[in-house]
Amino acid sequence: MSLSGRSLRTLVEKWIGMTDGVRVTQFSHGRDEQYRFVRVEGASDAAFIALIFFRHNDGSWCVFPPERKRPAMNLGL
Repeated sequence: MSLSGRSLRTLVEKWIGMTDGVRVTQFSHGRDEQYRFVRVEGASDAAFIALIFFRHNDGSWCVFPPERKRPAMNLGL
């Protein structure tokens, strides 16, 4: 399933089912940090929900972190 092109608000609504009463409680945006993420929390009548969305290199937001960059070799041809 491709999630690129979707806004964070759209994904929060998809996963939590609402955007009213949902707030960002933690975020990371520095280039030196391993992952860029946003933690959102919301409460409904039934439960309290907290999710972490990770920003991928293509600009998409997902609930799983991007793959780590691994060392690579090339011939430079």
